[in-house]
Amino acid sequence: MLATKRRTNPARSSTTRSALIAAAREAFIARGYSGTGTPDLVEAAGVTRGALYHHFVDKQALFRAVIEAESAAVAAEIETVPMDGSPIAALIAGGEAYLTAMAVPGRTRLLLIEAPAVLGRAEVDAIDARHGVRTLREGVQAAIEAGAIKPLPVEATAQFLGAAYDRAALAIAGGADCGECSAALRAMIEGLAARQ
Repeated sequence: MLATKRRTNPARSSTTRSALIAAAREAFIARGYSGTGTPDLVEAAGVTRGALYHHFVDKQALFRAVIEAESAAVAAEIETVPMDGSPIAALIAGGEAYLTAMAVPGRTRLLLIEAPAVLGRAEVDAIDARHGVRTLREGVQAAIEAGAIKPLPVEATAQFLGAAYDRAALAIAGGADCGECSAALRAMIEGLAARQ
């Protein structure tokens, strides 16, 4: 008789949580946060309502988990880009990687439209600080330390550059020319260069 390998409780729990996050991501993209009910979520994930509330206090907590996962995915995509060359080139490459990551269908809507409306600006900023803005902050810090850009306040510079890239992502999602947006952002970063 063949023994079947049973999944451990933590493995089952992780699988259920992942299924809920994946199903919620698709539902929130398709119908928005307000247009998605918990019955839609449990049906799409193939779990019970009890399983949903075992993993997440409410729909907003599940939405927060989706936003955290999307933000982490954006940062991971940025971190896979080779940052060879000058610190300015690395900042530009990281920015291009951000725009590419944001081109994943539904991501701009989730992170830049739905998330601030549902979670509030402060919470979205805190999530972003752990992920996308963190990568930008590290790039700005490295460029300042290398003398490649003017000695500016790192946090403020990262926040303002991040806001510019967010606006570009929104514009591109709305049909703006990606090449034109990238050229403007590139010029902005090059304008920070320290003059020798």
